[in-house]
Amino acid sequence: MLSKNLVTTALLLLMGVAALPGRAQAPAASAPNARADQVLLDMGQAFDRGDRARLQALLPQARGHVLEPWAAYWELRNRLSDATPAEMQAFFTRWAGTYQEDRLRNDWMLLLGQRRDWTLFSAELPLFRMNDDREIRCYAILVEHLKAPGETPARLVEEVRRLWHAQRDADDGCKTAADRLHSARLLPAEQVWRKARLAIEANRARPVRDAVEIVAPDALKHLAVVQAEPAKFLDDKKFAFTRQRKELITLALVRLAAQNPAAAAEQLRRKWGLQLTAEERHWVWGVIGKQAALRLDREALAHFERVDQDATLPDDLLAWKARAALRAGTVPNWRQVLAAIHAMSEEGRRDPTWVYWRAKALMATAPASEAGVEPQRAQALLLFQSIASIRGFYEQLALEELGQRVSLPAKPAPLSAEEREAARANPGLQRALYAIAIGLRVDGVREWNYTVNLHRPGGLPERELLAAAQLACERAVWDRCINTSERTRGEMDIEQRFPTPFRELVLKRTREIGLDPAYVYGLIRQESRFIMDARSHVGASGLMQIMPATARETARHIGLAGFTPDQINHRETNITIGTAYLKRALDDFGGSMALAAAAYNAGPGRPRTWRNGPVLDAAIWAENVPFNETRDYVKKVLSNATVYAAVLSGQPQSLRARLGQVGPREAGAPPIDDKMP
Repeated sequence: MLSKNLVTTALLLLMGVAALPGRAQAPAASAPNARADQVLLDMGQAFDRGDRARLQALLPQARGHVLEPWAAYWELRNRLSDATPAEMQAFFTRWAGTYQEDRLRNDWMLLLGQRRDWTLFSAELPLFRMNDDREIRCYAILVEHLKAPGETPARLVEEVRRLWHAQRDADDGCKTAADRLHSARLLPAEQVWRKARLAIEANRARPVRDAVEIVAPDALKHLAVVQAEPAKFLDDKKFAFTRQRKELITLALVRLAAQNPAAAAEQLRRKWGLQLTAEERHWVWGVIGKQAALRLDREALAHFERVDQDATLPDDLLAWKARAALRAGTVPNWRQVLAAIHAMSEEGRRDPTWVYWRAKALMATAPASEAGVEPQRAQALLLFQSIASIRGFYEQLALEELGQRVSLPAKPAPLSAEEREAARANPGLQRALYAIAIGLRVDGVREWNYTVNLHRPGGLPERELLAAAQLACERAVWDRCINTSERTRGEMDIEQRFPTPFRELVLKRTREIGLDPAYVYGLIRQESRFIMDARSHVGASGLMQIMPATARETARHIGLAGFTPDQINHRETNITIGTAYLKRALDDFGGSMALAAAAYNAGPGRPRTWRNGPVLDAAIWAENVPFNETRDYVKKVLSNATVYAAVLSGQPQSLRARLGQVGPREAGAPPIDDKMP
């Protein structure tokens, strides 16, 4: 057996990373070896621990290593608050053009913003290439405002509002910009209170406090009760005469709705409805409707229908109104679907989800016409055409609405030798692959993503993206292969986007247990992107992301002798157990791929509850799954599976054929497998 050192050396030499060209490259490294790599691994761990002394001690040993930019970044980033501007400039010069330079500049600019050092901040801003940090953008707008307070364009005020409202957690940049703009009477108090409403619904205490502190600092003393005991706060108050009291009542109702929508509705009907403004009342009814919809309550749409002005609601609440209208019965309430989508922002209406359902609603509500295609139907067809492709769930359904099926596109022209060599010689890609190869996956993925997309407007040209994706495919770094190839809009390489690693094993196993291999591939692609040692934040492992308890119970169920938890990441064992579990879920849910995928992601108990209610088109059912992650998961697994079926069969496929309908369990159906984890 080859030593670990020789294996690592061989792998990295094949990757072509022994010498990286470019002005930012360190002096030529000696042959890669395990000891040098271990220095980088130790530094990564020391950085995570905040061990400044360890980082400083190890840095000299990283000199000349291909990942030296990471070592230098970790050491300086760990002591950023004490670093001098001269040290920062020396780093920026030494590692000019690298991800690490731009990453550290991002960190440095955040610190400068917190220090209100607008001179240094402004000097660095034009050099910042990523431009993807909301907080830095808010600081940048604030700087523009401070230069000429009376001349701040309305578009910049709106941008701060949008960025601030989108931030789930507290941050200094957007809060400070919002505060200054509100003080200058450019950002209305209504928008500050709206931020507080969004935050309290999400149970984010600090952002709520930040917003209230801007607009009504003397109300801060009430916030603890409003957030922790909203019912008590509402019961203790009798009247809402002032603007501040009305807004606090609104916050309490929003918080109560998140806990108990029926109780919030009763409070609004019985006591507070007439005392709030129309805008406040509409917002609360919208939140009550959303929370009822999340519980699949039949009254959800009725709550939304109490909102007289849909346009006062944010897109998230309008999306839940549309979902509730879709689920209103065996036949959706198409007019309410249209009303909700019409009230969304332009950005919200462009989402393929709402393009598709708007088109479906237009078709369903179009008047009968004998004189050719009625204009409303023509508009619906144009909407379907605008998104129709094989790229995603609603894009595939739009294809089928136009009478087409999911077919594989023509393969792009082969990459030239020059295109392949350019990808192999790219320093950022090489460093990323090296980092991933030695176990610094998170860091490697960040540098890879930066290199292919974030370091310049628009990212790499399409042919360069295809070459980078192919490089990742050849190294079996499947997640970067897939994600990079997905960035192309014109040319589409299906072999990159939908690879089939371990094909013989998957086909053999699925034949043995009677499972659709395309469904298995669609699930693995979504679960792990074919990363063998993938591990989720909840402890699921391997290609099919199996939880230890699930693995043990499934191994026992199928009679897998000698199974131990450390085998979960073994390729064959993971696929054996994962496919067995998926087959049990599929059988338990009567062959419904949508329900089985939801069970695989969220556990079987929840989909057993979610299926209750009217019999629904599975697309409507999937759109109403209460968990954001599971809703997205089900749609992606099924659209993935449809493409994989075309890949494996070479024939056009139908997503709709995989959907069917979802409804309550039929009487006389086989007993539920209650032993499923």
